[in-house]
Amino acid sequence: MAENGNVKRAIGLMSGTSMDGIDLALLDTDGDATVARGASLFTPYEAAFRKRLEAGLDDARQITARHERPGDLAALETELTDRHAAAVEAFLAREGLAAGDIDVIGFHGQTVLHRPRQGLTVQLGDGRALAERLGIDVVYDLRARDMELGGQGAPLVPAYHRALAAGLPQKWAGKMPVAFVNIGGISNITYIGADGTLLAFDAGPGNALIDQWVARQAGIPYDSGGAIASEGRVLSALANRYLSSPFFTAKERISLDRNDFLPPEDHEAGLEDGARTLAFVTAASIAKAQAHLPEKPKLWIVTGGGRHNRMIVEDLTVATRHTGEVIIAEDAALNGDSMEAEAWGWLAVRSLAGLPLTYPGTTGVKQPASGGVLARAKPGD
Repeated sequence: MAENGNVKRAIGLMSGTSMDGIDLALLDTDGDATVARGASLFTPYEAAFRKRLEAGLDDARQITARHERPGDLAALETELTDRHAAAVEAFLAREGLAAGDIDVIGFHGQTVLHRPRQGLTVQLGDGRALAERLGIDVVYDLRARDMELGGQGAPLVPAYHRALAAGLPQKWAGKMPVAFVNIGGISNITYIGADGTLLAFDAGPGNALIDQWVARQAGIPYDSGGAIASEGRVLSALANRYLSSPFFTAKERISLDRNDFLPPEDHEAGLEDGARTLAFVTAASIAKAQAHLPEKPKLWIVTGGGRHNRMIVEDLTVATRHTGEVIIAEDAALNGDSMEAEAWGWLAVRSLAGLPLTYPGTTGVKQPASGGVLARAKPGD
């Protein structure tokens, strides 16, 4: 085994709300301050499987209890688990590693339903089947315990962001407070104050609206680099419709489901103007989130796929230019593509140690809470 003291070698697996594929990351960590990031791998989903996942969102609307798998969801869960296993096997082969070199896998699965007000969250993925196939212990179902204790089950990455903030390069180390902005299908913010205050919440729509818009209008999965948006203009009336949602002014911060914001109707915009407007909405949503923070961040670190959309980054830079500096993860010697997968490996080790994964300031849970379910590679060990 790779264990050395409290440090374990972990693999994190993440398939996010963008549903574009599987992010995998390797790290050695104690689930606390020790974080040594390793290699990573992205395994994309082909278009046909993405369509099945999107159809699965419709099936998931019927779910009233977490174990239910109506429609195609049971078959989809099996295939999704197999795809994650294959991704791990390919990664181990590429890196010259064996199953015995890995202590634990943190397995997120694919969220198909998230209703925090009902205490209901569903991630497809069979942790026990994954552990059995790979011969590696798996920690999965990391959101449920938080919900049982009154939290919203999201976001879970903020504690990892705080660990990363403690190790930022000297150039950025003094810029506090700092905000990590993960722009995936949904955008979420982690705020870390100079005094260690940790706050986190969903800021609004991220890439999901843009992806759905360009897929419907142009038959492509996403706006690469913001190229389509760069040819358009912001439609103020359409942008204001999104930004006037009660979500942005509600005192209580709630975690969002992918379907809480929907793309425009076809008649409301052309391809380029729609993409440009939705990029603006993503950035403006993040900027508006400052109203819910104790102080305006001096440094914004943008992670996730949305950091590649230059229109989003430019709009956020303009919106925060008087108080903070916007950089992408790589400017701070971080990996913006694999950060969430890294976090899931870190959280798995933290779960094994019984340490808190979520806090009142991140999910609204009543007290700091650990969580996760451990599936042993060899049942009975």
